[in-house]
Amino acid sequence: MTEHPNIIFVLTDQMRSTAIGCSGVEKVITPNIDKLADEGTRFTNAIANSPACTPSRANLLTGMHTLSHGLINNDMELGTNFRGFAHCLNDAGYNCGYIGKWHLGDIDRGAFIPPGPKRQGFDDYWAVSECNHNYYAGYVYINDNPEPVWLDGYEPEGQTELAINYIKEKSSSDNPFCLILSWGPPHCPYEMVPKKYLDKYPIEEIGLLPNAVDSDVQSTESVGRTPEPSAMTKEQQDKRKKEIIAGYYAHITALDELFGEISDAVKEAGIDKNTIIIFSSDHGDMLFSQNRGWKSKPWRESVGIPLIMKLPGKIPAGKVTNKPISMVDLMPTILSLTGVDFPAEVEGIDLSDFVCGNENSARESVFINFPCIPKFFSYDEWRGVVTESYTYVRLRDKPWLLYDDNNDPFQLKNLVNTYDYKKIQNDLENELSKWMKKTNDKFETSEAIADKLCPGHIDYIVPCTCNEKIVEGQKARSKLLV
Repeated sequence: MTEHPNIIFVLTDQMRSTAIGCSGVEKVITPNIDKLADEGTRFTNAIANSPACTPSRANLLTGMHTLSHGLINNDMELGTNFRGFAHCLNDAGYNCGYIGKWHLGDIDRGAFIPPGPKRQGFDDYWAVSECNHNYYAGYVYINDNPEPVWLDGYEPEGQTELAINYIKEKSSSDNPFCLILSWGPPHCPYEMVPKKYLDKYPIEEIGLLPNAVDSDVQSTESVGRTPEPSAMTKEQQDKRKKEIIAGYYAHITALDELFGEISDAVKEAGIDKNTIIIFSSDHGDMLFSQNRGWKSKPWRESVGIPLIMKLPGKIPAGKVTNKPISMVDLMPTILSLTGVDFPAEVEGIDLSDFVCGNENSARESVFINFPCIPKFFSYDEWRGVVTESYTYVRLRDKPWLLYDDNNDPFQLKNLVNTYDYKKIQNDLENELSKWMKKTNDKFETSEAIADKLCPGHIDYIVPCTCNEKIVEGQKARSKLLV
């Protein structure tokens, strides 16, 4: 093994921690991801600190918590004043490439991010779209070219082909490389996936998680479909839920097959012994659990993310651990595994000793938060902690949620303010207070935070746009598909 191993970080969007076959929870077909778990370590308590795309991606690249980097909601631009993940690697001689969804650069989701500081150090190769979830009209801007390069077929397939080409090219280089491959699925549209994968999930065989059985379809999960959720019978509700989950699973199985191609490319290039492979997601998806949809919520389906890490000879093979690790910890941890220094101001901590097998060096808790909740949400801003055993969350004016995650993994019973858990709740409240002091979090209102960090916001979020060139290009490709 050379001094600095290569890094391949495969990042999905909105994939929850239990939506892989090896979790034993949801019946998803993921043989290649399961194989990675056999060859590396799976972290069952990996957490997205602020579970939405832009905040979480900024957590990852900066190693900072959300109020520190300032990206409190989607479609905000990451400042160029951070010495982030790729900058540190560049200083150590790494070539850094990024392929796929970025979502850190502009309110225009079709924007070309020009070469320079806004690319956050990913200067060796750039094949990126700011934010696209039309999986049959995918495109990337490649390197210095301000014109979009359209991808044929299912978007992740084209992105994976670019990734494999990059791996082949860099495997013969004298310098180590880091590649982040950022796929858009299984984020909705849930059924915009090749039929051969949908066929693997017959509706009658789809099961709902115990905390989703009595839930309703959310309007945001059923955009453009009739009947509207409010007009659906219970039978229609159940069918629609299963159709959506089948699409979600189909996306994951499609990605699993592509992940297998990445794994094969690494082996064929002869770099598998000296490459850190990481599989994860920016956040999860409620998918009807707790009668909620999407993300930005404190329940496990939203904050819990898959995390599998492999580095032969250093990261134990076939190990499963439930000790907590979070998105902000990944930057310092991965850099430490590669022998690269990280800035002193980074708020995540180096958990490389834990990743390499020492359970005693794990964190006691991780901080979860969503400091600025858009007005249309049905609850307010929240803060919380996740430990090996518990999830505790509070609103500004009162404790909100307490779950015994070991004995109640689907978080069916809220134990907040119950007599038997009074001491545990007090201990977790103290732990949360320490986190808020450490991150200088004064628990201000969403309005106050948006006014400071989100100029031009409407109801605490910045309205996103998509430029005409991309919109017209996608319309044209949609006509061709028809």
